[in-house]
Amino acid sequence: MVKLASIIILGVFAQLIASRTKIPAILPLILIGLLVGPLSTFFTPDGSKWLNPSYDPMTGEGMFLPEVLFNFVTLAIGVILFEGGLTLNFREVRGTTPAILKLITLGALITFIGGAIAAHYILSLDWPMAFLFSSLIIVTGPTVIGPILRHLPIKNHIAAILKWEGILIDPIGALVAILTFELILSSGAGEEILASHTIASFFKTLILGGSIGFSAAWIFYYFMRIDIIPEYLLNLFTLAWVLLIFILSDAFFKESGLLAVVIMGMTLANIKLKEFKEILTFKESISILLISILFILLSANIELYQLKFLLDWKVALLFLAIVFILRPLSVFASTRGAQMSFNEKLFISLIGPRGIVAAGIASLFGMKLKNVIEGAEYITPLVFMVVLGTVLFTSLTAKPLSRLLGVAVQERSGILIIGANKAARLLAKFLKSQGRKVILIDRSPEKIEKARQEGLEAFIADVYKDDLSEIVDLNETGYLVALTENDQVNKFVIEHLKESYGTLGHFRLLSSDEITLSPDKIPHEGLFSGKDDYFNLHEVSRQYPFIWEVPVEGDRSTFLIILDKILQRKHAIPLFIKHEDGSFDFVTSHPEDFQLNDKVSIIYLGEKIDELHPRLLIDCSDHRSTIPALPGRGPDELPPPDDGDEAPA
Repeated sequence: MVKLASIIILGVFAQLIASRTKIPAILPLILIGLLVGPLSTFFTPDGSKWLNPSYDPMTGEGMFLPEVLFNFVTLAIGVILFEGGLTLNFREVRGTTPAILKLITLGALITFIGGAIAAHYILSLDWPMAFLFSSLIIVTGPTVIGPILRHLPIKNHIAAILKWEGILIDPIGALVAILTFELILSSGAGEEILASHTIASFFKTLILGGSIGFSAAWIFYYFMRIDIIPEYLLNLFTLAWVLLIFILSDAFFKESGLLAVVIMGMTLANIKLKEFKEILTFKESISILLISILFILLSANIELYQLKFLLDWKVALLFLAIVFILRPLSVFASTRGAQMSFNEKLFISLIGPRGIVAAGIASLFGMKLKNVIEGAEYITPLVFMVVLGTVLFTSLTAKPLSRLLGVAVQERSGILIIGANKAARLLAKFLKSQGRKVILIDRSPEKIEKARQEGLEAFIADVYKDDLSEIVDLNETGYLVALTENDQVNKFVIEHLKESYGTLGHFRLLSSDEITLSPDKIPHEGLFSGKDDYFNLHEVSRQYPFIWEVPVEGDRSTFLIILDKILQRKHAIPLFIKHEDGSFDFVTSHPEDFQLNDKVSIIYLGEKIDELHPRLLIDCSDHRSTIPALPGRGPDELPPPDDGDEAPA
């Protein structure tokens, strides 16, 4: 019982380590599994594993009977592959650049053939095992590249190529590995690969598994259309449906279940299913738990003699060939003719971490072929070595390489604005006019459509549910601004997203309660005057959709006098302090924080203040409201929004 509970505890602990250190979770999961598995034999009194997943009837040691462990791994891999299939949306493939499409086709083919040749001639693996190994190392999954890119300030087009390669190659690579495995397995002991019965079995698996997966996806879609599944059961029903299709396909034809669930996931990803986001929520919850348990079990199940095999210098030579020959060859061939510099291509060449799909399928295939084909017992440790090695290499070298090769963004000056209401759009227009990259995020399709019509870069997302990095490239983002009308959303955004997207500054609108606090108690992250909440900002932007610039001629006291004159006006809100070099700072609720080392201007929103002789920068008066001016500034004196921008972000 202790060891069973320890697997879950250690899995969650590994995920926590990954979250805090900002590394791919697979790295601590495998290392912890190796530590409590084969490496623990150096510390236990009798030289046995502290955690031995496979039960040995000779010694009486182990947790699970071999067939039980095998079945669990098989089903878990099936669920993970279904998740991978859900990420392959063909509409997104059509929208990617030719370089990405070549990477997942030509690049994958080069790795597949080159990896097999290298494994055969360097390690003397038989051709079937060499090709199985190479089919498993073409995958660079999103679960490993995502955490690395999230904290790597590189140019947007470079990040986009790496991100989409990882997402798209995941299910494609899994499909290639499964088909290669089926071809090898259907040939018996690896002989007569091209015999007629082998080809027939291969195509039977392909046709049957593909047909069942495709049909299962449309049946699932029909269930959703007739609304027979209650919302609270959707996640569990999806899991049960995946498992049912897996075992059903396997019952019709052995080993076709893996292919069926991949095809089912890919089909569902390309059906316009309104519940698709809920299904993706399923992948986030169930898959993380399965991955945590699975990779500790699989790592612990590796034997010490398999690890010692990895100490052979030939294994190191194979790893170097994969990282420094095959990966660059596939990247340079795939990006030939692309509008990219040599350094950019070289950087992409050196960033190719393998992930969960490679390690998981390798373990499954290794277990299935262990007593069937000679050399199959080394497939799992070899792939684990490639996974660990590439993740470690990428994690340690990505940032210095990006600087050395000149692909790093020198200053993450982009601004991410949460909320696409009218006031947010006005601010975004000004920032864009100043040459800054601005991205708007909102869960309201209407607001996002308005923003796009106004020429702004805007995306539909829910900050509570969605991983923003999967929706839009935010590598150049250094400022985070929460401008929604929901105070709790604004606070959540700052609390949970500031470390990822607000490293240079993070700000939010104050709540109606906070603007009544004494100045010393108002949060330093509060935007604007310290007297303006969403309702004030909304009304000023609706009645006076103008942004003005007021030069400050004088010292700090002159600046404070002009700022005070703006604050005294009922319909004017200070936004930014613009410096002589073109840079600017957000006006916050604490004027003492302002840095005034040179000639500055104050940028404000609202009515024209004649005595300050302002210069008009932004004029959106075509949409000006006819509501008369209001006598006060407090939130209780203002009516609720009525321009269609009231839905929370």
